[in-house]
Amino acid sequence: MTGTLAAALDARSIATAERLTASVEGDVAEVEDVLRITAIRLHYRLAVDDDGGKVDREAVDRALESYADKCPAYQSVRGCIDCSWDLELIAAD
Repeated sequence: MTGTLAAALDARSIATAERLTASVEGDVAEVEDVLRITAIRLHYRLAVDDDGGKVDREAVDRALESYADKCPAYQSVRGCIDCSWDLELIAAD
């Protein structure tokens, strides 16, 4: 999913190489006596220069809202596993 988001951001001229990271959490529950992944939460971080790096936050938000439509991983689990994501802009090192 991170790769698909990176491609969506790159298409909007927002640099992601060495700048986009993700942390992932999930929930596992017993469903009908079988352990099952029931939820996945992704928290993306995009490092930008201290001055905001001229990053268009509206373009970032548009990419975040639409990238899942083209994401093979999400399309494979959609409807089976509850997936959510958000993105935080952070200062680059």
